[in-house]
Amino acid sequence: MTTLRPRAVGTPLKRLDGPAKVTGTARYAFEHPVENPLYVHPLQATVARGRITGVDTEAAAACPGVTAVLTHRDAPRLQETGDEELAVLQSGRIAFRGQLVGAVLAEDVETARHAASLVRIAYEDERPDVELRADRDDLYAPDVVNPAFATDSDNGDVDAAMDRAPVTVDVTYTTPMEHNNPMEPHTAVAVWQPDSAVRLLLYASTQGVHTVRTALAPLFGLEADQVRVISPHVGGGFGSKGMPHAHDVLAALCARAVPGRPVKLALTRQQMFTLTGHRTPTIQHLRLGCETDGRITAIGHDVVEHTARIKEFAEQTATGTRMMYSAANRRTSHRLAALDVPVPSWMRAPGECPGLFALECAMDELAAACGLDPVELRVRNDPPEDPETGRPWSGRKLVECLREGARRFGWDRRAAAPGARREGRELVGLGMASATYPYYAGQGSEALVRHEGEGRWTVRIGAADIGTGTWTTLTQIAADALDAPPDDVTLHIGDTALPPATVAGGSSGLASWGSTVVAAVRAFREQHGDDPAPGAESRAGTPENPDQQKYALHSFGAHFAEVRVDTDTGEIRVPRMLGVFSAGRIVNPRTARSQFLGGMTMGLSMALHEHTVLDPRTGHVVNNDLADYHIAAHADVCDMEAIWLDEEDPHSNPMGTRGIGEIGIVGSPSAVINAVFNASGVRVRDLPATPDKLLQALDALRGA
Repeated sequence: MTTLRPRAVGTPLKRLDGPAKVTGTARYAFEHPVENPLYVHPLQATVARGRITGVDTEAAAACPGVTAVLTHRDAPRLQETGDEELAVLQSGRIAFRGQLVGAVLAEDVETARHAASLVRIAYEDERPDVELRADRDDLYAPDVVNPAFATDSDNGDVDAAMDRAPVTVDVTYTTPMEHNNPMEPHTAVAVWQPDSAVRLLLYASTQGVHTVRTALAPLFGLEADQVRVISPHVGGGFGSKGMPHAHDVLAALCARAVPGRPVKLALTRQQMFTLTGHRTPTIQHLRLGCETDGRITAIGHDVVEHTARIKEFAEQTATGTRMMYSAANRRTSHRLAALDVPVPSWMRAPGECPGLFALECAMDELAAACGLDPVELRVRNDPPEDPETGRPWSGRKLVECLREGARRFGWDRRAAAPGARREGRELVGLGMASATYPYYAGQGSEALVRHEGEGRWTVRIGAADIGTGTWTTLTQIAADALDAPPDDVTLHIGDTALPPATVAGGSSGLASWGSTVVAAVRAFREQHGDDPAPGAESRAGTPENPDQQKYALHSFGAHFAEVRVDTDTGEIRVPRMLGVFSAGRIVNPRTARSQFLGGMTMGLSMALHEHTVLDPRTGHVVNNDLADYHIAAHADVCDMEAIWLDEEDPHSNPMGTRGIGEIGIVGSPSAVINAVFNASGVRVRDLPATPDKLLQALDALRGA
C-alpha cells in the first residue's frame, strides 16, 4: 500500500532562516566580511536647484586616515548616463536637495564623516519649485503609468451620467509624500577587481540582485557577467530596494577609485529620505453617481501627482478604480507635475494603496448619501466580470470576504448614525473598505535543480528574501514538486552567480519563482526519471501561462476597523482591525499572516501618522528621521486579526497562489478613516488624520 507524503505547501513551517537571524549569524549586505575596507560618507547638495560653482576639498583630504575625496570634478566617468538618477557625480547640476555631490573615503566611519564636514561646496542657487497643486498650468500626461498601464481610460459618458444621477458624490482627497523606512538601511559593499573576470563585486541590500546587475553593468561599460551582486538576507524593502539607487552607483564609483580595496557605504536614516525613493503625494478628484438603490452609474477618478524633474515615475493611482466596481460610465486620468524633488519610486502597493484609499472613502460617502450600509453598497456593485477588460475573473471572492468580515467583526452592531456611540469622552465607530491588488508573475527567471544523492536536493535561483519568508516558502514549493521533505532540500538564493530571477516586487516574487522551480523539477523528471544519479541536474525558465491573457487575476480583501476618538484631545485609537483576504492558495500560513498583518499595520500608519514635510522654500525634507517622521508603534497596534479564504486559483500558476505582500495595506487606511467618520461625523479627506484636524472639525460640528 502506497502512503502519500504529507504536502509541505499549506503548512505553517517555521522560518528556515529564523535561527540565523535571531542568533545574528544571518549576514546582511553591510556585514559581509571583507579585508581591509574603506568607509564612504556621501556629500549631499544643500540647495534644491542650481549648479556647483566651487569645490574645496583640501582640508578634508589632509585629515589622517582619508584616502580619497570624490566630486564631479574627479570621479570616474560613467559609460551610460541616460538614467539621470544613476548619473552620479557626472556633472555640477543640482536637481534636488540631498542629491549626491561627492564622497569621502577613509579608514573608519568617524573619520569619513568628519572629513566630509570639512568639504566646502559653493553653489549658484536657483529658486526651487516643489509644490504640488491641481491648478498648475504645467501638468502633463505621461505616456504610461507604472509599470505599463494606459495613462487615461474613458468608457461611456461620465459627465452626462453624473448629471442624470439622483445621488452623487463629488470630493477631493489628498495623500502626502511618504517614505519607506525598512529596518535595515540601504547599504552596499563594493570591490573593484581589475584583474578578475568579475570586475565589480557588490554586496547590496536589494530586492533583486539581477536587477542591480542589469542596471549597473552598462554604467561602467561592463558585460553582465563581469558584475556579481550578492544579497542573501534583506532587512525589509517595501519597494524602496526594488531598483538600484544612486548610492549603489556611488559605492561602485568609490571602489573603482581605489582598485582592490573594498569600500563600505551605509546610508543614514536621514540620507534615505532623499536618496532611496518615496511615495508621491496625490490630489485625487473622485466623482460617483448612482441610482437611489445604490447601483453606480458613473465613476470618475482624476489624479494629480508629482515626479522628479530628472526622472519620471508615474504612479498608477487610478488603475484600481477601472476594475473595482460595476459602472457603465467610467473615466480615469493621471497628470504629473515635474518638480525639483528627489526621484519617487515604489512604495508598498504603489498606485493601488493611495488610489483605493480615495475610492473606498468616496464609496463610504456614497453609502451615506444613499442611506445604504457600506457593505451592502459594495455587494450591489460587485461586477460579474472585469469591467475594464471584459475577461472573466479567475476567482473574485470579494463578496465572500465582505460577508465573512462583517460577521466576524460584529458589523451588525455598528451605529448607522455618525457620532451616535459615546463611551465617556470617547466617540466609538466602525468602518470598512474593500481591497484589491493585481496578480503579477514576471517572465525571465530560471532555476537549477540538482540531485545530490541519497534523496538530497539542491535548488538554485537568484531570488530574494526581503523578510517575507522566501527561504522557507520556496523550499516548501520545491519540496512538494520533488516529492521530498523540506529538510532534504537546500535552497540557494540572493546571488547573480545563480540563475536569473525577477525582482521581489508587486507581490510577484513567489508566483514567478515558484512557477520556475516547478518547471525545473518537471524538466528534471523528464530528463532523469525517478531514480536519478547523484550529480544529475536540470535547468528551466518560467513557463508561459496563457490563462493570464484569458482571465482577470487579482487578489481581493475586506478590511474592518474600530476607532475611538477622544473629544478633548482629538486623539484616535484603533483597538480592533480585521482583514479577510482572497489570495489563492496560501503556501505558509505562518509567514502569510505576518505579511497580511504587516500590510495592515503599514496602512494604519498611513492613516494616522505618516507625512513627509517638504519645505516649499528650500526643498528640504524637514522631518527626515524616525523621531519626526511618525510611524505606527507597538502601542498603536492592538487587536489585529488576518484571515483568508480556503481556496486555490486554477488559472494563476502551478501552485494556485496569488500575491499577498501588498493586499494587506490596500484598503486598510480607508477602513480606519471611514471608522473615524462613523465615530465622530468628521470626514478626513487629507491624510494623515492627525488630532488637530479632528479637533478643528469637532469644534465646527459643536458650533453648528
